Amino acid sequence: MNSDTPSAPGGVPQALNGGEPSVIGGSGAITLVEGSTFCLSDQLGDVETGTPYGLFFRDARVLSRWELRLDGQRPEPLSVLTPEAFTARFILRRPPRAGAADSTVLIVRERLVADGLRETITVENLGRETTAVDLQLHVDADFADLFAVKEGRGGNARAEVIVADVELLLNDRSDRSRGLAVSSSETPLVLPGSLSWRAVVPAGGRWQTEIVCQPTMGNQPIHSPVRPGEHYEASEPSRKLAAWRDTATKITASDPQLAWVLERTESDLGALQIHDDSRGGRPFVAAGAPWFMTLFGRDSLLTAWMALPLDVGLAVGTLQQLAEMQGQRVDPMTEEEPGRIMHEMRRGPASGQVLGGETYYGTIDATPLFVMLLAQARRWGADTESVQALLPAADSALNWIADYGDRDGDGFVEYRRATDRGLINQGWKDSFDGINDALGRLPEPPIALCEVQGYVYAALLARADLADEFGDPTTAGHLRDRAAELRTKFAEAFWLPEKGWFAVGLDGNKRRLDSLTSNIGHCLWSGIVTDEHAAVVIGKLASPEMDSGFGLRTLSSGMGAYNPMSYHNGSVWPHDTAIAVAGLLRYRHIPGALELAYRLADGLLDAAGAFGGRLPELFCGFPRSKFSAPVPYPTSCSPQAWASAAPLLLVRSFLGLDPDVAHRTLTVLPHLPARWGRVELTDLRLGGAVIDLAVEGDRVTATNLPDDWRLVTH
Repeated sequence: MNSDTPSAPGGVPQALNGGEPSVIGGSGAITLVEGSTFCLSDQLGDVETGTPYGLFFRDARVLSRWELRLDGQRPEPLSVLTPEAFTARFILRRPPRAGAADSTVLIVRERLVADGLRETITVENLGRETTAVDLQLHVDADFADLFAVKEGRGGNARAEVIVADVELLLNDRSDRSRGLAVSSSETPLVLPGSLSWRAVVPAGGRWQTEIVCQPTMGNQPIHSPVRPGEHYEASEPSRKLAAWRDTATKITASDPQLAWVLERTESDLGALQIHDDSRGGRPFVAAGAPWFMTLFGRDSLLTAWMALPLDVGLAVGTLQQLAEMQGQRVDPMTEEEPGRIMHEMRRGPASGQVLGGETYYGTIDATPLFVMLLAQARRWGADTESVQALLPAADSALNWIADYGDRDGDGFVEYRRATDRGLINQGWKDSFDGINDALGRLPEPPIALCEVQGYVYAALLARADLADEFGDPTTAGHLRDRAAELRTKFAEAFWLPEKGWFAVGLDGNKRRLDSLTSNIGHCLWSGIVTDEHAAVVIGKLASPEMDSGFGLRTLSSGMGAYNPMSYHNGSVWPHDTAIAVAGLLRYRHIPGALELAYRLADGLLDAAGAFGGRLPELFCGFPRSKFSAPVPYPTSCSPQAWASAAPLLLVRSFLGLDPDVAHRTLTVLPHLPARWGRVELTDLRLGGAVIDLAVEGDRVTATNLPDDWRLVTH
């Protein structure tokens, strides 16, 4: 995932150069998300001016100040409850008065995010006599573009403030199509920049008001899915999540920690889904909050892959959405090329300036991942008509790999940004210094990454399987020949025999970049690695230089660029570790593979427990022997799609779960960690079949398996 957009000379943003997002207040920040709308605040629920906090709608910050004061003071925080990803209750109290040990006034801010924001403020008097309170809510908006906020360039008030009777209207001075209307159920005193109430609350009584922030586009209010007065459990976001839960597979485990993490995974993936109402509510998943609440090629594809055990529809919707946006022409500004799958889409005020348009295509791996996911979606039950309709997009993707991805005809896919606005690095480690050699030196492009060659290998085999199914054995054979040739060339060009691992990449001079990285775990996952090399690689991944105790480091601690507090050079990314575990299970016949897979999975689940059941985008890569709990990375996204989905990939991998709907086969080859106990999948939808699956040890029970299906367990 890209991380930052530093400014170029003259103040023009350099689109998407890697680095780290602005500091968002550390691990205490509260993020609420629903679809593409999100709100970031502190533990009191406040959005303070000068911070990256705010309410964001369509990639613009429509609230840059939202501060509650009680009798002129900040309330004291007691607790924050977040039952779902889109709602929170901030529990506060009035500071004790002089000479008093305790407070008798409780304040609860109940917030719900859904195409805007609704906040119910409740004041309860727990004392024995009537109390009077003065409440003031400070409100402002800068309508800053998401990129500007990430860089710390927001904060210059751009709102035209209009007091309209009992409503506060904020309009963007530079783009009058954007605005925000703020209203309250209890009549406030409205002044430019604030709403105020004076309430008299009897002993044992309560006072309440409901405030609605409704974005406007083109001077028209956006339809709010939230009805006044309804509890969050009855709200449209909650109903949407409940509907998804009703159709998604229910995964449970007897290990309470795993069960807890899986429950949070389901909730977060539901909240991160965006539904395209113009296309029948087609779902796809946003990459993550706070900075990536939009469609991302790589992130959305990998998340949908990991979520296949829950819902194949998410994969189909993601593929369809990306196919419609597939590159058609050559455009250096956006890096669009025919057949290329996009990197990200933005709709903020500065998207044209930053991206050269709403869509940027500068990614090297989304295109082969698209083809891989299409074949997987078919195996998991995507309908024939949808898959066949996507075959031309898959073929265009393979043509891009051959015609544009392989820039010099050497058989490998490389990247070099087309202009100085593009991402310097275009694999998943896309910060500017994310790719380096063992001494920490940065390479000259074009760069061929090891894991991308693995993705291309897997994409060729995936399209071959689809060709076989749809009656084209000649094409299938040709694609498998290409894959075999690539596998041989990869071993020759990337293997470092003197070190015992694969180069992370080849630079512009075909020099091997010899750093030891987690990228080689992705090579195991794709299957491009020979057994001979896998046996050596697994030993390197198992070393204390790579295994932090809470997951796999992105870069070995023995490398020149290692920094456990960096974004890509020594941190731990949960999705990265989960992919490595899936790769180890693929090579489970090799000594040491299973043992390392168990250890990495245990560490990752322990980390999830330390983070409240929700795995963040990344955390610091300090060894567990140094700190007994994982150290947060302060600007990590949470919830973040592929981190949220990582536990699903762990479950799928240890179950050895591999359905093939076209051939009516369900393969389950379990190697469950002992601590997991029994794992059950209820209402697993595979095409027209709905199956219940239970695994404990090596015992597999499949209920409701149709008579014409075959269960393979060894």
